[in-house]
Amino acid sequence: MASEEKSINIHYKEISSISKLSEMDKRAMDMAISAADKAYAPYSNFKVGAAIVMEGGLVITGSNQENAAYPSGICAERVAVFSAASEYPNRLIEKIIVVAKSKNGEIVPVSPCGSCRQVLLEYEDKQSMPIIVTITYNNGSLIEFSSINSLLPFGFNRDQIK
Repeated sequence: MASEEKSINIHYKEISSISKLSEMDKRAMDMAISAADKAYAPYSNFKVGAAIVMEGGLVITGSNQENAAYPSGICAERVAVFSAASEYPNRLIEKIIVVAKSKNGEIVPVSPCGSCRQVLLEYEDKQSMPIIVTITYNNGSLIEFSSINSLLPFGFNRDQIK
C-alpha cells in the first residue's frame, strides 16, 4: 500500500486589538492580565494568566505557579480549568483567554503548552461543546481558535482507553 501525504488546516480568527473584543471578553482579558500579575514565577520571570469564561458569564482565573522542582509547577491554564471544574462541575466552559508577560512586563505571544491543550481537550470532550481559545499574538493583536481541537487535532481521548 502506497503512503499518502495528507495535511490538516487550522482555522483561526485574528483580532486586531483588545478593543475589538466584546465587553464580556474585554473583562475576561483584563482578568487574565491581572492573573498574570499574580503568577509565582521566580525562576523564569515569565508570568502567565488565564481566564475561563463559563456559561452565564462567570469568569475563573489562574496563574502559573513555579516550583524549584520544575515538574512540580503548574501552568495558568490548568490552574484556571481545574478551579472552574472543581467549583462549578456542572457549568459549561465557553472560552479560555491566555495572556503572558515577559520579564519587563510586556504582553507577549503565548499559546497553551501540550499538557494544557490535552487537559482542555478532555473538558471539551466531556462537555461535548467546543471551548474557544483566545491568545495574545503580535503587536497587541489576538488569535481566536473555535475549539481546543484546532490546537490539538490528534489529541488522546477517553475512546482510546476503552
